[in-house]
Amino acid sequence: MVTRLDAQKGLDIAGHAVHLLLNAIAGEAQFAVLGSGAPEFETMFRHLAAYHTRKMAAVLRYDAALAPLIYAGSDLFLMPSRFEPCGQSQMISMRYGTVPIVRSTGGLADTVIDSDADPDNGNGLSFYDAHPDYLVDAARRAMAAMADGDRWRAIQARGMSEDWSWRGPAREYVAMYRRAIASDA
Repeated sequence: MVTRLDAQKGLDIAGHAVHLLLNAIAGEAQFAVLGSGAPEFETMFRHLAAYHTRKMAAVLRYDAALAPLIYAGSDLFLMPSRFEPCGQSQMISMRYGTVPIVRSTGGLADTVIDSDADPDNGNGLSFYDAHPDYLVDAARRAMAAMADGDRWRAIQARGMSEDWSWRGPAREYVAMYRRAIASDA
């Protein structure tokens, strides 16, 4: 995770789920978190990292140089937000080939297609209910996909090929303005 440590980001969901995942409930896992914010979440991640010393790192500060290294060096990116009007982290992670696991809400639901629900178009994994068990289940599904190399590479490739730039929307706006100008003539 690279995130602002805030309740909006679903960190109450993530805390217990990360603990379970690091106890190999879904297979062997490691976890890194980068971020700062609410003291209760900094404390939670500090305690988790102290308990799982060989499997977890918690860098509890803002670090613009470290963020891309975490995105690029991870297999999965957790984003269990309670609400997310847009979200960029899931798009950044996909660009690096890091498959996002998101709670299906707002902009996350708009940009991440669950690869189990839509195997031909999926670019990540998602879950709906804001509960640690559903995040763990999504992680299990992600780890199963990773075990199938061809399937995993296809999910990564679909995410990496997404165009989240302004090129497409800018063309649409220009076309809309041209139609508006033409209709006034």
